Amino acid sequence: MAKVLLFDGVCNLCNGAVQFVLKRNKAANIQFASLQSDVGRQLLLDNNLPEDFLHSFIFLDESKLYTKSSAAIRVSKYLNGGWPLFQVFLLVPKLIRDAVYTAIAKNRYRWFGKSEQCWIPTKELKNRFLD
Repeated sequence: MAKVLLFDGVCNLCNGAVQFVLKRNKAANIQFASLQSDVGRQLLLDNNLPEDFLHSFIFLDESKLYTKSSAAIRVSKYLNGGWPLFQVFLLVPKLIRDAVYTAIAKNRYRWFGKSEQCWIPTKELKNRFLD
């Protein structure tokens, strides 16, 4: 399996993160799918996660699945510039990283807003999206 980033398609913070990755993943080796899409729900089920698992960033890197802070950090490995240095945060205990991640995730709609519909990529970026 390729590298796939699953994200909450109606979350403004998540959509911003996807656009951030798109701009910095010059190798274009990460594909995307919203968790609300048919492809996203199927990938959740294929990886033994409930189809309504909308509270986490999920990164499928070949055959490995990462969630929450681990997903965000693992994505940085494939970005240009100094972003791969963020891998050092994997040294912070997962319990601490995920506590911070969860606090942000619980407040993401209140702090960053929510869209009525998923962000639609441009024609040039459409091939990077699985749905």
